[in-house]
Amino acid sequence: MQLIRQQIPLLAIVLCVTLLSWLALLWLITDSCHPLAMMTMPMSPAWSVGNLVAVFAMWVVMMAAMMLPSAIPMILLHSKMSSKGGVNGENLAFIFSYLLIWILFSIAAVIFQFITHSNGILNAASLTTSKIVSIILLLLAGGYQFTELKNTCLTKCRTPIGFFMGYWKAGVGGALNMGMRHGWFCLGCCWAIMLLLFVGGVMNLAWVLLLTIAVVAEKTLPAGELISKAIGVGLILGAVYMAYSLMSPQIMSSMQPMSMDCMKPMKM
Repeated sequence: MQLIRQQIPLLAIVLCVTLLSWLALLWLITDSCHPLAMMTMPMSPAWSVGNLVAVFAMWVVMMAAMMLPSAIPMILLHSKMSSKGGVNGENLAFIFSYLLIWILFSIAAVIFQFITHSNGILNAASLTTSKIVSIILLLLAGGYQFTELKNTCLTKCRTPIGFFMGYWKAGVGGALNMGMRHGWFCLGCCWAIMLLLFVGGVMNLAWVLLLTIAVVAEKTLPAGELISKAIGVGLILGAVYMAYSLMSPQIMSSMQPMSMDCMKPMKM
């Protein structure tokens, strides 16, 4: 019980960061016509420096909101295994280095968004890629769920005790090392699913929440491996359905992505 009490402040910090991140996303979506929010969704392929910074910040906030919940078991076990009680430098170093990996992913996501936008592949109003690219992303993510690399990374994420037994290092430096290592495994597990944000809409809150639930489920629930395979099947079927929809105008008309009307005439 003493260890549990010691973990409460750390858990509160993680939950607060997660909640603030979700609230920031909610604000960006519900108040999308605010000048600051509009900076994250440039209409013109010629991004300004302000657009670049805003889009990067949006991705960092989104990754914190989506990935921190699934890392809570690992964060709490690290706190329990560290020699010091309560919130300390080792705990914070572990969290920071874990998030650092997703900050690097955010840079890659910004580059992908810029390239697809510049080449007319990305719908700037809905932040969704073209149907062809979306089908490719769905097939890529669905197929990746059945690869050995996915299984290896998922196993490392699902077994905190095994992870720390194999990679434990003491001190702040050790925490930084383990946090980054866990972040790489987590990235190897979830990068393809994160790219699906461009399929359903980067600023589609329901889609972001659905992907978050999928990640948390496969990484923390007892049947995580089975859930991972089920997700893969679902994504492949989704790609097939979208491919079929390309040949059916009636279906296509019912699948129009979310769009921000107030942003259409704006050039940023």
